[in-house]
Amino acid sequence: MKKLFAILLALAMVLSLAACGGNDSGNSGDSGNAGGDSQQQEPAATPADEGEDQGGEAADIRVAMITDYGDITDQSFNQTTYEASKSWCEANGVKFTYYKPAGDSTAERVAMVEKAADEDYNVIVMPGFAFGETITQVADVYPDISFIALDVSEGDVGGTVPENVYCAVYKEELCGYMAGVAAVKLGYTHLGYLGGMAVPAVQRFGYGFVQGVDAAAGELGVDATVEYVYGNQFFGDPDITAYADNWYQNLGVQAVFACGGGIFTSAGEAAAKVPGTKVIGVDVDQSFTMDAAYGEGVTLTSAMKGLAATVNHMLDEVAAGNFANYGGKAEALGLVSGDDPSANYVLLPMDTTLWGDGFSQDDYKALVKDMFDGKITVSDDISAMPAVSNITVNDLGNIK
Repeated sequence: MKKLFAILLALAMVLSLAACGGNDSGNSGDSGNAGGDSQQQEPAATPADEGEDQGGEAADIRVAMITDYGDITDQSFNQTTYEASKSWCEANGVKFTYYKPAGDSTAERVAMVEKAADEDYNVIVMPGFAFGETITQVADVYPDISFIALDVSEGDVGGTVPENVYCAVYKEELCGYMAGVAAVKLGYTHLGYLGGMAVPAVQRFGYGFVQGVDAAAGELGVDATVEYVYGNQFFGDPDITAYADNWYQNLGVQAVFACGGGIFTSAGEAAAKVPGTKVIGVDVDQSFTMDAAYGEGVTLTSAMKGLAATVNHMLDEVAAGNFANYGGKAEALGLVSGDDPSANYVLLPMDTTLWGDGFSQDDYKALVKDMFDGKITVSDDISAMPAVSNITVNDLGNIK
C-alpha cells in the first residue's frame, strides 16, 4: 500500500508544479542585509465549497480563491491558501468559494477570474507565479476587485504592480539558511540540494541553504559537503530518482533539500531505500506528506513560507478597508519577530522538525533572534554561488 500511495502521490504532484519560482529579477526585496528588517510590512471548472453570506462587519467582501494548475489537495501552495482563505471567511461570516481552472494556461486562469467577477466576488486570492500573466490581463478590466497574489513578484506582472493588486514574495534565503544550520548541527554533514528549476526563488532557497551549512560547519569545526543540482523541472521522474539514488547509496549523502514542487518525490523515493537518510521539505511543512509516503521520520525539517499568515493578514486588512495601503506593491516578507519564530513569514516547523541535542527549539529561537537583530546576515544575491569558507560545494548544474 505504501508503494501504491507513493506512486499516486508522484502522479498528483506532476500536475502541481512548484509555486516557488517566477520571473523576478533576482533580489526579492531589500538588497544587502536580508536578515534583520524589523520594519518589513506584514503583509471550465465549477466553484466548490461556496459558503453563505452570514452578515457581520466584513460581509461586504466576498472572497474567491483560484488554484494555479494544481488542486486544493496538493499539500502545498494551493491547499494551504485554500484552507487559510476558507477558515478566515468562516470565522468572519464572509462568503467564500474557490475555482479550479480546467487546465494549465493563462487563458483558463483568466476565465476563472471572469467567472468569479460575474458571480460578484470582489476579493480574489491567487497562489503562485503562474498568475503573473493573468494579472496583467485582468487587473485593469476589474478595477473594483482586490487581487492578493502570493509568490508573484513585480517581474512576474511585467515590472509594475497594478493599484488593485498586492503581490507577496518571500525571503527564501532566510529559511534556506535556517534549514542548512539545522541540518549540520543535527549531524548531517554530507548534504544535497535538489532544486526544481533555476528560477530566482529556488536559487534563493539553495544559496541560503549553502550559507547556512557553511556557517554551521565553521562554528562546529567540521567538514561538510553540499552536492548542488537542479532537475530542470518541477516534478520527480525515474531519471531524477536514479540521480538521488546515487547520492544516497554511493556518495553517502545523508539528507537532501528537495526544493521545487513535486521534485521531492524523487528525493523521497531514494531516501526510503537507505535507512536513516533524510529529506528537507519546502514551502509548507511536508512531513505529513513525505513521512506517510516514504517512512516515518524521513523529513528532517521544512523551509517554510508563511502563506496562511499572509492570507489572514491581508484579508484582515481588506475587511478593515485598508487595501489601498497595499495595492500597487510587491513586498518581500521575511522576519517580523525576533522573539516568536512562528510569527515570521519564513520559518521552520516547531512541531515536526527532528530537534536534537545539537540543535534544539531553544537553539532555533536563538538563531532567529540573531537573524532578526542583524547579528547574522544572509545574502539574497543570486548572481553566483555564495562564497564559502568551511565547506565544499559541488555545483553540478542541471540533471536534464
